[in-house]
Amino acid sequence: MHLKTAAVGCLVASTAFAQDAFDEIVSKKDTKPSKSYAPGVDHPAYTPFDESQLTSAVVVEQFQDESASQNWKPSNAKKDDEFSYVGKWAFEEPSVLPGFDGDKGMVMKSPAAHHAISRKLPQPLDNTDKTLVLQYEVKLQKGLECGGAYVKLLSENEELHAEEFSSANPYQVMFGPDKCGSTNKVHFIIRRKSPVDGTYEEKHLTMPPPARLNKLTNLYTLIIHPDQQYEIRVNGKVIKSGSLLREGVLNPPLNPPKEIVDDSDVKPADWVDDKEIPDPEHAEKPADWDEDAPMFIPDPDVEKPADWDEDTPDYIDDPEAEKPIDWDDEEDGEWVAPQVKNPECQDHGCGPWEAPLIKNPDYKGKWVQPKIPNPDYKGEWQPRKIANPNYYEDSTPSNLEPIGAIGLELWTMQSDILFDNFYLGHSVEEAEQFANATFVPKLKIETAEEEALAPPPTPKKDRKQYESALDFFRDDPLGYITEVYRVFILNFSINAKQAVIDQPIPAFFFGIAAVLVMGLMFGTLNVILYFMQKFASRQQQPTGKAPIKTAKDDADSTGKTTSSSKSSSAAKRRA
Repeated sequence: MHLKTAAVGCLVASTAFAQDAFDEIVSKKDTKPSKSYAPGVDHPAYTPFDESQLTSAVVVEQFQDESASQNWKPSNAKKDDEFSYVGKWAFEEPSVLPGFDGDKGMVMKSPAAHHAISRKLPQPLDNTDKTLVLQYEVKLQKGLECGGAYVKLLSENEELHAEEFSSANPYQVMFGPDKCGSTNKVHFIIRRKSPVDGTYEEKHLTMPPPARLNKLTNLYTLIIHPDQQYEIRVNGKVIKSGSLLREGVLNPPLNPPKEIVDDSDVKPADWVDDKEIPDPEHAEKPADWDEDAPMFIPDPDVEKPADWDEDTPDYIDDPEAEKPIDWDDEEDGEWVAPQVKNPECQDHGCGPWEAPLIKNPDYKGKWVQPKIPNPDYKGEWQPRKIANPNYYEDSTPSNLEPIGAIGLELWTMQSDILFDNFYLGHSVEEAEQFANATFVPKLKIETAEEEALAPPPTPKKDRKQYESALDFFRDDPLGYITEVYRVFILNFSINAKQAVIDQPIPAFFFGIAAVLVMGLMFGTLNVILYFMQKFASRQQQPTGKAPIKTAKDDADSTGKTTSSSKSSSAAKRRA
């Protein structure tokens, strides 16, 4: 594997105090992480790349000698008299899936901590009418659940040299992986200054590609060409590219709108924006319109069954029920026997008979005056637009302001994130040459290490090869459908909009399935809630009291005290 230019077609030192602080935060010699090599995997000694070959580079960092400890300065920035960045750094070899023997990198050592470190450039980088190339390696030795591994190219200014590096330092470009929760992306942000009012605005790549989250070394490359084309490469492959000038690539847009809404514009008083008006020819309700007619009426065609006995109650007092021994009429109220189904009504109906209801053919509901199109309708009013006083056209976003340093200002929950082999310069060919000599052979060793340590693979059934999708469907319809939706879900997780455009049929049926599943879930939930409510209502019904429609209740309407009212009265007396 080699990184080639043809991939485009594929789509000084610090103060004594700062140095002492660095020695506390960064261990230059004593840090030796435990490591073990898989049997049968060769780990040759690392030979540093000859940096003199990279004539277009402004910074090349391999972290192999003492100069790294002098070049990279951890931040001693404070907030409320406390250090803002307590995360520790170290120069050490990787302990997980190592590559070359003796190949060191710069490692974030502290979990759940803020880290900040920076390196000043030997001279400010001026990218006017030039290609910008930022390339570096990231190795997530303990994975990444929540944290960043991105890099900032800091703006050259007096504060950069007079103050400690922090999040307050302005930058020109931010690039690199970031992961937390469901968010997983490779940041690409440029800060642009408005020539009108002098304010800066961060322009984010609208649809950033996902970061690689394995424990191998991964190479991230950002290229900004002077023709305003950009490329994002991961491990040498172009995974995102396009024009910075294209609408929708950056958010907020690179250029503000030419016209804006006039806030002083007011809708005219005589503006008519009602599409419809009441029909003047039907201003009154028709004489035969009965608003009071019920929606349902008793079915006139149904007659009471001949054996229906309205004089016999459907429920009677349980003859086997007895008043509890500990029942106190004064305290608990009058005891009422529970009701049971009348055994005389097992074969026919009892109690008051009512005909079933049917829809009333004469029902019309409330009368509403009909509407007609408004002849005076002018459409929806919109305020006029005026020229944007803050409009400007940024046609050369690749012409960044001078860059004075590389900065890493990061929060991470996982420790042991390793950075290595930085290249910052103006030559794509040099960056590829550097990566071919360092990253490519390193990744080959790490991959062999990973394969040697991996458990034996589970035997899988050989997949049949088909000449066409139709042959696949005819031979294995279920397998074909499963494969189609597997590919759709994978593409949907990467770019939902494009997946729907590329695979409209799976998207349609997937949407229907999602609606059906949601409907089934809510329906099941409603059934569960219904039975829970029924169960709760039964539990709340007193054991020794009758249902609502009983002879006792009829007696209560004549003035007889019920058990509930007596119980309430007794409670008041006790109070």
